[in-house]
This record gives sequence, C-alpha cells and structure tokens, in this order.
Amino acid sequence: MKKTKTLAALLLALALTLSLTACGGGGEEGTQEEGTSGETQTLVVGATPSPHAEMLEFVKPMLAEQGIELEIMEFTDYVLPNTALTSGDLDANFFQHQEYLDNYNENNGTELVSAGKIHFEPLGIYPGKTTSLDDKKEGMQIAVPNDVTNEARALQLLESLGFLTLDPDAGMEATPNDIVDNPYNVSIVEMDAAAVARVIGDVDFAVVNGNFALDAGIIDTVLTTEDAQSDAAQRYPNVVAVMPEDLEDARIQALVEALTSEDMRGFIEESYGVVVIPVF
Repeated sequence: MKKTKTLAALLLALALTLSLTACGGGGEEGTQEEGTSGETQTLVVGATPSPHAEMLEFVKPMLAEQGIELEIMEFTDYVLPNTALTSGDLDANFFQHQEYLDNYNENNGTELVSAGKIHFEPLGIYPGKTTSLDDKKEGMQIAVPNDVTNEARALQLLESLGFLTLDPDAGMEATPNDIVDNPYNVSIVEMDAAAVARVIGDVDFAVVNGNFALDAGIIDTVLTTEDAQSDAAQRYPNVVAVMPEDLEDARIQALVEALTSEDMRGFIEESYGVVVIPVF
C-alpha cells in the first residue's frame, strides 16, 4: 500500500512539473523569453550640459517604454567624453560635430563613428558695446573662437555680413591672416570658444557657439546666425558617436530613433529657437 501511494505522488508531481513548463512557468525557454521582453537594459551616454544632456533627458521616457534605462553622464570639456567612450565607460556620447569627431580620430588613432546626425548648432553673432549690425564703425573689436573648426566659420559669418572679405582659397581653414579687405579696420579678438560669451561686454560683437550661448543665457539677444542651408550646416552636424562594433546595438538604434523623432523636433524648436536646428 505504501509503494502504491508513493508512486501516485511521484506521478502527480511529474504531471504538475510538465504543466508548469508548458505554460512558460519553468524551464530555460520560458525564463529566457521573459528576460528578453521584460528585463531593463542600461544605456550610458556622455554629453555636455546644453543642449545635449537636456535633449537626452527629453527622450528618457521614450527609451524607458522600450525597456532601456538611459543614464546620462555630463562633461564640461570636449576631450573626456571621447576618452570615456574609447575606454568603455560610455556606450555612446553626444556632444560633438562630425568634423571634430574626424579630427579627434586622426589625432588619437581612434575609430569612433557616427550612429546618426541629430542637429546643427549655428554660430551666432551677439551684441556687446554695439547693439546693431547696421552700426558698423572704424576699429570695431569682434571676439571669435580660436579653434580651427570654428574660427573659419566665424570669419565667414562676418564676411557674409559685410564686415570683411576673406581670401576665397582659405575655405574652412581661414584665419585672420586670410582677411584681404578690412574696410572698417576690424580687430579680431581670438580666444577659447568657451570664453567668448564671457567677454561680450568688452567688445563690439562676439561670435558664439550655440551651446555656449545657451549656457550663458544669451540666446534671446542673438542678432543673426549661420544659415541653416550653409556649407557649415552640412559639415558640422552634431552626432551620436559610438564604437564601430556598437553601430548595430539595438539600444543605440533606439536612442538615435528617439533623438530624430518628431517629438524631438518639436522640443528643439520650442526650446532653442535659431541656435539649434534639427538636421533630420
């Protein structure tokens, strides 16, 4: 009698086990399927504060709906985000334009790539001692960023406004040495891009990068910017940078999709006006 009861109990336990497995409540296949659909994945992205980190904050809920937890690491310089990406501390970064990325790779022997073009930050000219672009006068001082990728853009903007004329052969490597006509005897004040906005009160005008204008809270005073259809707009889109092997990572693709959504377009246009322009 005891053997019969024991056998019946074993058969009942086996039946329950098979039933649970068939319903996905046990076994490797059921567990793996649940992990794929319900497990949260982390995506760590480095960014400078404005507008990049703000834009990433905006897409956080979009990614969360897809099971991706976005962690944003803020940087205040243009070197560490690429160093952190190369070392594996970041999955991606979002702070630089394509030309800067190319120069970084060339100078550091790295192979970081763009996963997607997001926006263009046109240089803008801001009033200092002089408040109108029509008030051109002898001996004006105009502050510009001194790095290769931005100084030429600043000088070309000033040329388009009639302040000076550049040697046409200088192109995107123009410096003040390439000024061939200076009818107002303009003095070009060169300095680090991050510092230009801080000296506005000491010069007649200042040509400021969009992100630094945002940080300085002066975007409402911009007099004009580079044209959205300019050569600079095509050459200097801000990109999401990743390691080559991560281009097909589903988390990266979801991030780029969110950053190029119509919701993001609306956020950019409402938040930043003419100093940040979507390129998607």
